[in-house]
Amino acid sequence: MSAAPGLPASIPRDAFRPVDCGLCGSSERRLKFEDGPFSVVTCESCGLTYVTPRLSDASLIDEVYNEGYWRSDAAKDRGYTDYAADEPLYLRTYRRRLSVVKRHFPQPGRVLDVGCAAGFFLSIAQEAGWDVTGLEPSDAIRARAERLIGADNVRAGLLGEVEFEPGSFDLITFWDVIEHIPDTAAALRVARGLLAPGGKLLVETQNVNSRAAKLLGKRWQHYKHAEHIYHFNPDTIARLFDEAGFEILENTPWLGGKYVSMGFIAERAGRLHPILSTLLSPLNLLSKSAVYVNLFDEMIIVAQPSA
Repeated sequence: MSAAPGLPASIPRDAFRPVDCGLCGSSERRLKFEDGPFSVVTCESCGLTYVTPRLSDASLIDEVYNEGYWRSDAAKDRGYTDYAADEPLYLRTYRRRLSVVKRHFPQPGRVLDVGCAAGFFLSIAQEAGWDVTGLEPSDAIRARAERLIGADNVRAGLLGEVEFEPGSFDLITFWDVIEHIPDTAAALRVARGLLAPGGKLLVETQNVNSRAAKLLGKRWQHYKHAEHIYHFNPDTIARLFDEAGFEILENTPWLGGKYVSMGFIAERAGRLHPILSTLLSPLNLLSKSAVYVNLFDEMIIVAQPSA
């Protein structure tokens, strides 16, 4: 087995295992492309695009979401160049995205952010009057969330393993998280049980059927195989929500963009061709400058429990 892009070569081969479709369970699939030990495939039965083989569930947290994930020398393959250093950009992004929440909640309430990372979204929600709780399994980033929004507002662990009272939250969010979770339907069912009457779920994830994904092919920036194990489209995400007991209220790409640095643009251009990264390297001199970019390849889905 060749080395996994973005991961240490020391990871043993038996840490990877072949998997079938995580949505319908079918083993019938067609190959989109191969990259190192990974195959990106599409289920012939339900249309879900997923990665096989992948790290075993027990290895994901230790091998993928450690310190090297949040500050990565190979961010085009895994993690972020410097997640913490981009705090101002994330805060600007979430201030903009908060308008989605305000459409559905005229008044703030209680919010749980699953996979809250450094707590950037919750910081903006807290600023807007929300009672915030963050859930984060990665020891490498959770302490920063505790400093930002208060240690009492952050819990360590995975959804379904940390106890919350049923009906505890008016809103549960998964920002760039659902594509990382091995059993997505189980996670959404747990979330359903934690919603108060009238509560809603908000999920952001990438759209593998978007024009950007089709145009860029295997160079699409969201193909990061060790971490993005599922790639949904509007049909497969609708099936997932339905099976988990949710009714989708809206699915929009309009606020799926983000503020990024000029250095980020230069780095990601290298995914298209190494010479582009070199040609655009002068943008690194403008690293403190930011621009809002939306390729319309993200979906923001708001849903409520089905009747």
